[in-house]
Amino acid sequence: MDEQFAPKESELSQAYRDGEVSVHIDIYEDGEGGWLLEIVDENNNSTVWEDSFDTEQEALEEALDALREEGIGTFVGPVQETDESW
Repeated sequence: MDEQFAPKESELSQAYRDGEVSVHIDIYEDGEGGWLLEIVDENNNSTVWEDSFDTEQEALEEALDALREEGIGTFVGPVQETDESW
């Protein structure tokens, strides 16, 4: 397969805020007719669901349910410290 697949992001992708904390819900095509779900925090840490969803709406509902039930803090990781010196 020589052709590069460029996933299409869903129009349902959105920011989600609870108090002072926010994350971004990313929903995008998997190239096989399904939709992938990822929640990314402000520090670029991400939580990705292993299974795809049949529709982008199902993916969004799963993300919102998880954020409400588990709390936004569950999806926020530590700040990644790098030791990059030039």
